[in-house]
Amino acid sequence: MFDEVERDQLKPLPSTPFEYAEWKVAKVPSRLPCRGRQDVSVPHALIGRRVDIRLTYRAVEIFFDHKRVASHIRSSQRSGHITVNEHMPKAHQRYANTTPHTLRREAAKVGTNTAIFIERLLCDRPHPEQGYRSAQGVLSLARRYESDRLELACERALVINALSYSSVANILRSGLDQAPAMSEAVKPAPPHGNIRGKTYYQ
Repeated sequence: MFDEVERDQLKPLPSTPFEYAEWKVAKVPSRLPCRGRQDVSVPHALIGRRVDIRLTYRAVEIFFDHKRVASHIRSSQRSGHITVNEHMPKAHQRYANTTPHTLRREAAKVGTNTAIFIERLLCDRPHPEQGYRSAQGVLSLARRYESDRLELACERALVINALSYSSVANILRSGLDQAPAMSEAVKPAPPHGNIRGKTYYQ
């Protein structure tokens, strides 16, 4: 009966095998966590909105108002993030192709102190990308004040451990980069019978 009646009526099997999917609902921060592994980006206009997330072994899909708004290939890495440039605000997209390597290379062209400053600026952030804007701002100061002055300003900022764009900009604006070199640090007091020392308080 199957061969005579049913076989000709059957539709062909799907070209791809069935893939198990898990659905979740989440409120959008700037990124969505993907099962504790990598964070994935969503269009910035959806920040604060509730979306549906479809998780499969291979992909992460985000739906808003029953329409798919983002799709990412899942990775086995336990940290990091996946960002699509178009998901970022226009003001942030200009930093999308920036890398720590390109910033270090540009800083090295200015001088040693600038290279060290940019390296510290990137390393002091949980993610190097968070320091891109500040680093590019510091490097742009060379066009306004010239490279020699920026190099001196970065040297002074390193001495006082002021690792921010505003610190370097203020040093240049006030002309402190051209002031005499900073005096040496105060030396510790010599041993003396009237000085108790740190062990006294232990």
